[in-house]
Amino acid sequence: MGSKWNKVKLALGMNLCVYAPRNHILDNDDEDDSLPPAPPPERHSGATLPPPGPNRTSAPLLQVSNRLRLSKSLSRSSSKKTCSICLASMRRGEGHAIFTAECSHSFHFHCITSNVKHGNQICPVCRAKWKEIPSQSPSLDPPFGRERITPIGLPQNDALMTVIRQLPPRRNSSRLSATQSHNPVPAVFNDDELLDCQTDLSERSSSNTNAKDCDDRSKVTIKTYTEVPAVSQSNTYDDFTILLHLKAPSSSSEEIPGRDLANLAQISRSRAPVDLVTVLDISGSMAGTKLALLKRAMGFVIQNLGPNDRLAVVAFSSKARRLFPLLRISETGRQKALQAVNSLVANGGTNITEGLKTGAKIMEDRREKNPVSSMILLSDGQDTYSVGNADGNQSRPRNQLRLPLSIHTEDSSGFKIPVHVFGFGADHDALSMHSISESSGGTFSFIETEGVIQDAFAQCIGGLLSVVVKNLQLSIECVHPKVHIGSLKAGSYPNRVMSDQRTGSVDVGDMYADEERNFLVSVNVPDELSSNETSLLKVRCVYNDPLKKETVSLEGEEVRIRRREVAGREETSIKVDRQRNRLRVADAMAQARTAADSGDLARAVSILENCRRVLSETVSAKSQDQLCIALDAELKEMQERMASRHVYETSGRAYILSGMSSHSWQRATARGDSTDSSSLVQAYQTPSMVHMLTRSQATLSGPQPK
Repeated sequence: MGSKWNKVKLALGMNLCVYAPRNHILDNDDEDDSLPPAPPPERHSGATLPPPGPNRTSAPLLQVSNRLRLSKSLSRSSSKKTCSICLASMRRGEGHAIFTAECSHSFHFHCITSNVKHGNQICPVCRAKWKEIPSQSPSLDPPFGRERITPIGLPQNDALMTVIRQLPPRRNSSRLSATQSHNPVPAVFNDDELLDCQTDLSERSSSNTNAKDCDDRSKVTIKTYTEVPAVSQSNTYDDFTILLHLKAPSSSSEEIPGRDLANLAQISRSRAPVDLVTVLDISGSMAGTKLALLKRAMGFVIQNLGPNDRLAVVAFSSKARRLFPLLRISETGRQKALQAVNSLVANGGTNITEGLKTGAKIMEDRREKNPVSSMILLSDGQDTYSVGNADGNQSRPRNQLRLPLSIHTEDSSGFKIPVHVFGFGADHDALSMHSISESSGGTFSFIETEGVIQDAFAQCIGGLLSVVVKNLQLSIECVHPKVHIGSLKAGSYPNRVMSDQRTGSVDVGDMYADEERNFLVSVNVPDELSSNETSLLKVRCVYNDPLKKETVSLEGEEVRIRRREVAGREETSIKVDRQRNRLRVADAMAQARTAADSGDLARAVSILENCRRVLSETVSAKSQDQLCIALDAELKEMQERMASRHVYETSGRAYILSGMSSHSWQRATARGDSTDSSSLVQAYQTPSMVHMLTRSQATLSGPQPK
């Protein structure tokens, strides 16, 4: 490749070269008559070539092109490529200048100049360091309505031409420092792009029009199940279990035919828009393939956000910086986001605290809010900076210090912004990252291998882009005067039982489309000698519909238990038994993790083995219940990841914490090396998650980053 650049420079007699349109680049042996003639020059802003010297003569473009000596096969293959920065095609006739680097990789000129403007002098694909750097100087643009002519007789504004200048490294670094000094970080991040109010009003009008037709389908369903269908009249029961089951409605976007990127705008109008802040680790350990795969994963996220969604990206290493304000992912916003993400370079330490603070500040300072808000954090290492107690609160746990108060503290509405955390590789701080997710109401995912980063992100945003329920609160009230609540098992969801033990509640928060929540309530059942039925509980819920922007209140059917005169053998409900098993396994995971962290791996393995034995004797296990089978397989996998201290430290701890997060929130997480529906995580995957995963895996069938 270098020899071709030398020929170009020699042909022009200067340190600049011209990349001509493909239909002008011909073999030296013959010309391709199948190619159409070149179009007339178009206006294009770029740098001015130096005036010709005494030995330099002007020549038409075709003469310069003939000196490039590039093969037809090379030019034809390049037309089939896509730009690795914006992921758009680079076909002839699309009106974009193409830059081909000395490492042979090609990009849109406007994409790569933006990349260089952010300080990068290496190829985003192969990481090769460039000697010749693309540049575009706005100061050299001609006045409007005029066209600058180069000394060789070419319009400088040719849309199919790229001008390259050679910069010494020291000069470039000093230029970067000066640029950064003129762009200080704002004290307040209140520069978020405003929401499209007109679109919002049309959404509300459209949803209200259809509300009468699909009112029942668009509401949460409440069902209850008792552990047995009937009990004896003469007996009392102190620990009688009732299952409370909630299911969110389906997303209206699922009714749109195709549901592909071509229908992205229509799909986004049929769901609640999202404010998303991604906090990405770009420390030195992320260099190479890791960063390339992270960029591709972020590219997938950006491509699947709609014009009403807003995105901001924070990159952190030794320090944290916001790449761009919270902006709407319109076509312009999408290109800007893709270019900024692809400009990232890995170096420095790992300062998770600063990354989270910057991300939290974006959420705090924004002028407007979309109905759904969330953060994503990805890191592959330990925080190499001390966790300072900036707010002076010495009582806060050390792991919680990494999370700004505004994120893990409930706001005026009683809910927080969830941070979905992704621990990447064998060296990340799983304990701290799990603590961050738990404190904020998010999930913790363990990405063991590089290749599943995009799938893990896809599963996460598949949920975030399908939120149909906001701030759901479930309330429970005893009906019979002698009935009292003994316990309320809700996993990680905040819950409370009042001091009189007559009422209780669970803060469920947001629910994705088709997502389910199951909670177990333990009550006492008094004797009822003269009654055939005993009323136990009333269940209600209230939540916000983020699309219709209205509050919905629902009341489930009263929970009753039949009373028999003679005690008989009653069959235990598999639905209740299944949820008992889920909670039993989650408790065993927590106990085993505590034992393993204290150094007793043998005891940890024994705890998991005992849980598997108890599990095998349950009604659901004997009925070949799929969740029970998956739970047993998961416990076995955890035992294998405790084979030695090294295995536990590199993967076992993170795998267990990810499983605990999934079961306690009843939400899908990435675990180990797979998010596929055939793996152990399928129990909580929603149709929207599966659809996004399918789309991700379809894109991964293309060329892989190197």
